[in-house]
Amino acid sequence: MSGERITLTVNGANVEFEAPARKLLSDALREDCGLTGTHVGCEHGVCGACTVLVDGRPQRACLCFAVQMEGHEIETIESVGTPQRLSVLQQALHECHGLQCGFCTPGIVMTFEAFLKEHPDPSEDQVRETLSGNLCRCTGYQNIVDAILLAARRLREGAAS
Repeated sequence: MSGERITLTVNGANVEFEAPARKLLSDALREDCGLTGTHVGCEHGVCGACTVLVDGRPQRACLCFAVQMEGHEIETIESVGTPQRLSVLQQALHECHGLQCGFCTPGIVMTFEAFLKEHPDPSEDQVRETLSGNLCRCTGYQNIVDAILLAARRLREGAAS
């Protein structure tokens, strides 16, 4: 299948490849960029597993085409923390047992990396409202909510010191 040559800026690096006009961003990230942390669940934008940041804002990667993303900054889960040094949010999810199988976790992390920058002191209701866009079939949501609130507190405390 032929397409046009595009260049995406992903996690701070330019990646050039050929993409058909209708290739989804989620597929381009996984297949052409080798970034498999962006998971594809429902392919309808409902589950949130494919959430990435586009220009700092959460975006469902299964609802946009790769060619639409030229000129935008894309961040995937691979840009957040490392196995040796987790982000504050990832560490809180680990400590609060806010993940089990991990399929939904990248989308949740990307959603809340952006959310916590805009809402440094969120209420539990705000966290739950935002989390409603990410489906998890394993954990229930209480531990995820607890982890997000813990991360928010730690980020505030870190900013104060």
